[in-house]
Amino acid sequence: MQVPAPFEYERATSVDHAIGLLERLGPGARLIAGGHSLLPMMKLRLVTVDYLIDINDLRRELAYIRVEPDPARPRPASQRTGRRPSSSRSGRPVPGGEEPGDDGGGRVIRIGALTRHRELLEDATLRRACPIFHEAERVIADPLVRNRGTIGGALCQADPSEDLTAVCTTLDASCVIRGPQGERVVSMTEFYRGPYETAVGPDEMLTEIRIPLRPGGSSAYEKVGRRAGDWAIVSCGAAVWLADGVISDVRVGLAAVGPNTTGIPAIAEALRGRPPSEELYAQAGAIAAEYCTPVTDQRGHADYKRHLAAELTRRTLRRAVARALAGDAEPFSGGAAGAGRSSEEGTDPATP
Repeated sequence: MQVPAPFEYERATSVDHAIGLLERLGPGARLIAGGHSLLPMMKLRLVTVDYLIDINDLRRELAYIRVEPDPARPRPASQRTGRRPSSSRSGRPVPGGEEPGDDGGGRVIRIGALTRHRELLEDATLRRACPIFHEAERVIADPLVRNRGTIGGALCQADPSEDLTAVCTTLDASCVIRGPQGERVVSMTEFYRGPYETAVGPDEMLTEIRIPLRPGGSSAYEKVGRRAGDWAIVSCGAAVWLADGVISDVRVGLAAVGPNTTGIPAIAEALRGRPPSEELYAQAGAIAAEYCTPVTDQRGHADYKRHLAAELTRRTLRRAVARALAGDAEPFSGGAAGAGRSSEEGTDPATP
């Protein structure tokens, strides 16, 4: 049946109002912003709600992309100047959010939970600091979805095939959750508890995502799907940080090949302290293929998905390292790999 069960509609006017409604109405209440995941599930009656709380009027509070000092770290005296934090909304970016001589250390990108996919795609600050975001947003769904869907909704859906969970985990992001008892900050590892399950309680809401800016690094993203805008067969994000010619830290996240494949620790352990090389990328790819747990379904055989996990891990690490070495965070200029071709290499990932 393509008709949702009966429900009551409420429209929140502020974050505090929305939290108050969640607390008063109980676990049968759900928030809605873009609705591209929740509404289809309600139509199929996979999800039944008693109250639907519309939070689109909260964009003044929760739709932004800013670069500011990390509230979790003390600021050096040289940075306590009282200058306004760098901020951007599509069309008025401050590239990198940095002043001359600022290497990004001790600063974070703060993204409001109601920031739409289109705004993430078009924002020059985010594109320069975190190329992985731009590359992922280019291959998420289609313009209709990107115009309405939000980063908060995508993360709270916690779909194992969803792109931004892998992106945020790869970037070591943290999530700000607000509820009747106040505000708390959790890591992406703590936030994502499993398929369709997060750390957000029934009377709480995700309000912000924070991404730490670290010097000497860059990132990349690859996705292979059956057609443009489709769910991934496999997708992979990588972030690499270099110091004195060796890898000081690395994070790799996969999507669509198992419930817990974001931030693969075995890859970080194998690559830290070693100079980047093709042999190292191949080793990381082999670890990724072993770590993931794909299943055979209409999107492909499990062995094919393991091959893709290894290949996309190699490609994203190679491109992230090249960007970090060049000190150039501008996104790769080629097309997305959504049709099964790498824009970098022009090869079919189905061919070993």
